[in-house]
Amino acid sequence: MSAEGQVGQESVRWRDASLTLSDGVKLVSKLWFPKGGGTWPALLMRQPYGRNIASTVTYIHPAWWASHGYLVVVQDVRGQGDSEGDFHGFSQEASDTSQTHAWVRALPECNGRLGTYGFSYQGLTQLLAEPGTPPPDCLSPAMAGVDERNHWSCEGGAHWWHLGLAWGLQLAALQARRLGNEEGWQEIRRSLENGSYLYEGTAILKRHDPQGMALSWLSRSGQSDKGWTVHQPLKSWLRQPMLLLGGWWDPHLQGLLDLYRRSSQAGGNPELHIGPASHLQWWPEAQQLQLNFFNRHLQTSQVSTNQESHLWGWNITTSQWQEITDATQTQKSPISGWGLFSKGMACLDPSEGILQRNKAGSGVVYVVHDPWRPVPAVGGHLSPQPGLVERNAVDQRADVATFTSQAVQESLQLNGIPALHLTMQSDQPGFDLCVALSIVNRSQNQAKQLTTGTLRVQGEQALQLLPRKLLLQPILADLQPGERLRLSIAGAAWPAIGVNPGQDQQPCGPPSSHCQVVTLTLQLSGSKLMLLPLNSGNIDIDFSQEP
Repeated sequence: MSAEGQVGQESVRWRDASLTLSDGVKLVSKLWFPKGGGTWPALLMRQPYGRNIASTVTYIHPAWWASHGYLVVVQDVRGQGDSEGDFHGFSQEASDTSQTHAWVRALPECNGRLGTYGFSYQGLTQLLAEPGTPPPDCLSPAMAGVDERNHWSCEGGAHWWHLGLAWGLQLAALQARRLGNEEGWQEIRRSLENGSYLYEGTAILKRHDPQGMALSWLSRSGQSDKGWTVHQPLKSWLRQPMLLLGGWWDPHLQGLLDLYRRSSQAGGNPELHIGPASHLQWWPEAQQLQLNFFNRHLQTSQVSTNQESHLWGWNITTSQWQEITDATQTQKSPISGWGLFSKGMACLDPSEGILQRNKAGSGVVYVVHDPWRPVPAVGGHLSPQPGLVERNAVDQRADVATFTSQAVQESLQLNGIPALHLTMQSDQPGFDLCVALSIVNRSQNQAKQLTTGTLRVQGEQALQLLPRKLLLQPILADLQPGERLRLSIAGAAWPAIGVNPGQDQQPCGPPSSHCQVVTLTLQLSGSKLMLLPLNSGNIDIDFSQEP
């Protein structure tokens, strides 16, 4: 392609370029590079949202990277933007990535060295390649994972409702625009603006993107790994210098921790930074952090490697970065714990339910979920307004059970993956367990929500009084003297996840006349809230020990 131009005061130039793949499909890219002669190391991003946007919702413009001595290549993946072919999602990317890497290294502006960057979809495209493909010199995937069920669409067996539909409809709108379907594009846009996508989203996807990834994921059971794809990055790629960027309120954080473990196990030395970020709102220093990484591995004359793995976390309450040293622990036993106590009033009296450290819980609490007024999801990593949030008003609802600790006497750090063990049952063949962990201030009039988690149980097993295990989103935060820890339990988190209808005949989704009132019986005897190391992953949690 012949399109070209310059940016700013002629310090950066750009041009369009195309690659014809082995099957004849043409992929279109936009290139930014410094003005003047010479060749430069390349930074490659492969994305489905249009090369001109270049992920500037979270990343600085490619001209900035180019002004620091890089050839920046942003490519429209197959079937998106101006690239030819049909879009089939992740399954198409391995072969296209391999061919693209060879093409980028051979561009006249490239000196042969190659780094990759991008988040979400663009994070996974960095990791998929055909066997035998030479790895890039370094990689910086952000907010992504390899497991399509656990890292992209489900948590605790429940589908991401708001996020899954919103993302699927965005991709459907891109396809409608590509096909010149203005009516379809407008229908999708209106549903997202007025909120009707939460009720009509699956029907809209069936009309406008029936073969898309989002609808495919929503159509599968989140209760089992059957039929789900777990992508396998090449081990030679995982051993390359790798900078991973995540956020405490990003839904893909568990996927990023999984990548950190995979890279370490493959013999790599990855560097992971978990910052004060949701999926679309990052911390400003993230750009310079990546630039320093690329300069270290692409701009020096010697091949550079990371000497050891590092995991850095931004402390949610102290607003400071600290190195997380337990990331490489292999222990499977919990490192701290609290028991849940109540004489039955935890849903009505905020001071009655107790969270007591180093004690096994006792008592019984009944939580009634009414689908007519489901408990709303606030903040966290799956709601429409993610992040740190005050949730005291939600905790005052009579369908939320709260358990609050005594005021701590000295500073206490919460570092790891909160895990809840609770014996319970439902009076209907299906229920959701939705949990939040918060810090209550000294005056006990505010509850700062740190993290949330979900567990979905369907079928006859929901009727049985059984131990249940639930993992929350990882955290790093400090309780200061006089503050308290609070655990909140409800039967819904709408619209982060769909409402459980309490029956097998109807799918989980928006509230409807088919949804049943569900009563949860929480048997607190032996209940435990634990903190597990960040490397725990999806291990079989050992709750047999006393907290």
